[in-house]
Amino acid sequence: MLARELRKKYIDFFHSKGHAVIKSAPLIPDNDPTVLFTTAGMHPLVPYLLGGKHPQGKRLTDVQKCIRTGDIDEVGDPVHLTFFEMLGNWSLGDYFKNEAIEFSFEFLTGKDNLNIPVDRL
Repeated sequence: MLARELRKKYIDFFHSKGHAVIKSAPLIPDNDPTVLFTTAGMHPLVPYLLGGKHPQGKRLTDVQKCIRTGDIDEVGDPVHLTFFEMLGNWSLGDYFKNEAIEFSFEFLTGKDNLNIPVDRL
């Protein structure tokens, strides 16, 4: 499966579960002078994770572009990168762990999704 196919499957799956699709925030945050780069999928959503109301609702999904430089000396081995995209599904006070786990399990194992055998998880 190509990366673009995985991104599309992920976004389509969570959209089908009532999540609004939001765009990736800029790699250089425009609302946080304490950091140089967006380093995690949750970074642009911190004000909403702390209780603020998001204009697109309580269920969100995204593919957030991220840069990490903390381990830049390790880049080049099989597990370290500086740029990557983090897939996110967010509940801002709408559902909690049980439903989040059910959604993730369905996405990973469902025939119309990734169809990963349960014994491989």
